[in-house]
Amino acid sequence: MRRLASAPNLALATLWADALGTAGLEVRVFSRYLSGIAGEIPPQEAEPTLWVMDEGDFERAAQLLRELRSPPRGPGWACAGCGERHGPQFGACWNCGALRG
Repeated sequence: MRRLASAPNLALATLWADALGTAGLEVRVFSRYLSGIAGEIPPQEAEPTLWVMDEGDFERAAQLLRELRSPPRGPGWACAGCGERHGPQFGACWNCGALRG
């Protein structure tokens, strides 16, 4: 087990953990409810933290987390199947399911 990162809030920590879990990595969120005692302990100690359960997965998890923190930039795109407009971060059309071409 190895500490991957801390998150500024529980919602973001859970989102990151779910995304990494979808990629097949076992990641858990610890310190979920310490924000209520921030000030009693150092603020950085009260943030939720992500931990990779299998240390062999750490580098892959770190790379995926970097990608999550820095979404693709650039122009949006229009689906060739239905014409729906999407941001650059999407690889498939939410409307018809066609892959970005």
